[in-house]
Amino acid sequence: MKTFLNLIEEVQNKGLCHHCGGCVTFCTSINYGALEMGKDGSPVLAYKEKCIECGLCYSVCPEINELEDETKKMVRWIQPYGNVLETNIARAIDTEIKNKATDGGVVTALLKRLFERGHIDGAIVTKQKGHFNREPWLASSIDEIIQAAGFSFETSYGMHQFGEDYSTFAPSVQEFRPMLQKGLRRVALVGTPCQIKAVRKMEVLRIVPSDSIKYCLGLFCSGNFSFNEEQRKKLEDIGNFKWSDVKKVNIKEALLIHLINEEIRTIDLDKLDFMKRYACRYCSDYSAEYADVSFGGIGANEGWTTVISRTPLGRAIFADAKGNTIETFINKDEPNFLGTVLNKVLKASDKKRKISEKYRTNM
Repeated sequence: MKTFLNLIEEVQNKGLCHHCGGCVTFCTSINYGALEMGKDGSPVLAYKEKCIECGLCYSVCPEINELEDETKKMVRWIQPYGNVLETNIARAIDTEIKNKATDGGVVTALLKRLFERGHIDGAIVTKQKGHFNREPWLASSIDEIIQAAGFSFETSYGMHQFGEDYSTFAPSVQEFRPMLQKGLRRVALVGTPCQIKAVRKMEVLRIVPSDSIKYCLGLFCSGNFSFNEEQRKKLEDIGNFKWSDVKKVNIKEALLIHLINEEIRTIDLDKLDFMKRYACRYCSDYSAEYADVSFGGIGANEGWTTVISRTPLGRAIFADAKGNTIETFINKDEPNFLGTVLNKVLKASDKKRKISEKYRTNM
């Protein structure tokens, strides 16, 4: 039986830990309490005497190949990039949500509908913390969901509010323990591909707290980026802008820097590798292949979101929200428009997988 010490050797020491928090989440949810998240976001064996060496923390890690076949079978994963039941371009109907949203606000609108229908009593999302960081947040009302929507800069604070480092990643899985403490039993999780996969592996094992997660909403992920002062300056030079002039940042086929004067600076994602978290170079999942529904900006026009329904459950909740909190875009001039959109997603998925394979081969 492999334990957390094997995770350190096989994952952490090789720089492959995604900081998803899955191992710590299980250990704290079951009240073993042996693991904690370190200051750098990596899990640590804080109380060795509490570890019973059950090996489950090892099994749920998205970097470990255990349970791979069982997990794929559970979500009906198929080659080459997961199950695709339906592709849509959509946005929120609510003007308040659209104004706050980074893209079309579809995730927020879908969560709003789930609350309205009484299908969930909580949602694990992220909200802005400070100038650029985001942190995981357990929202338990529609108002809290809307508060967390979007991603924008508060230009009134000035650069000194950045601190030394900031990151685009939020370890949302860590909100599982507060979820259990509040007695929430019907929760939607909005997460990155690695976070979604960790939860799915918990579902396969039928261990807490996965039984409380009723919907997995995955985000397209080119990689998570960490910034320090030197990297911020380099990005300014590449994009020919000043952070003090930035209103919003978005990622579609490229990094889009929206300025206060309404200009947009476009930066190719290939130019951002110097900011990417090391472990992201080894991740092969771009489009959240294990989610119920996947969301991202690629393939969609400004103000709209690409939505892929992957499971019957995901397709059902999207269909229920359609016409109520969500509207879809139809291109009458191009009958195969949605097929073209899906091909863009698959192309991005293929690119990320090839990059991952290259790095793993070199390792």
